[in-house]
Amino acid sequence: MAARIDKVVTSGTFELDGGSWEVDNNIWIIGDDKECIVLDAGHEAAPIIEGVGDRQLLAIISTHAHNDHVNAAAEVAAATGAPVWLHRDDVPLWQMTYPDREPDGYLTDGQIITVAGTDLEVLHTPGHAPGACCLYAPQLGVLFSGDTLFQGGPGATGRSFSDFGTIISSIEGRLLTLPEDTIVHTGHGDDTTIGAELPHLQDWITRGH
Repeated sequence: MAARIDKVVTSGTFELDGGSWEVDNNIWIIGDDKECIVLDAGHEAAPIIEGVGDRQLLAIISTHAHNDHVNAAAEVAAATGAPVWLHRDDVPLWQMTYPDREPDGYLTDGQIITVAGTDLEVLHTPGHAPGACCLYAPQLGVLFSGDTLFQGGPGATGRSFSDFGTIISSIEGRLLTLPEDTIVHTGHGDDTTIGAELPHLQDWITRGH
């Protein structure tokens, strides 16, 4: 039996470059009744820990290290004993939230993370952040896109450590090549599919965001 996907929504602020924005974050919990992983522990530890329940938490995986995606990670890790994993290129962003705590491990492109008999492939998709990663679960027909791809376009690239050309290359080369019926579970907002976003690539390039 394939892993199931649970969703927890937490709320707080995203802070970077001296600005602060109110945001709701999608936290994805992937697993079965015995074990799971958490994708992006943002804002509030308590509802995430409640979502995990009495299952073994294998890892807290950060799609990138903006504070709204990691600021509950250390508390969840302390409560569960699970390691926090991040792509090494996002360490400078991680240190803005955790100057005195290193990640427990580093994600690498092509790495396979297995939970509840289901494989998730790490896709390094820089642009929104240097170490931004997506997780692709072909058995589930699902992509967890973090802040790289949303319903209606790419993640924001107008702030430090981001680049529009890079995120377009990541989306075009790594994500829009996936099967069109792949469901995209995003870091904020509603789900979409690869097929729904594919026709709009040139529109995004033309508008520049």
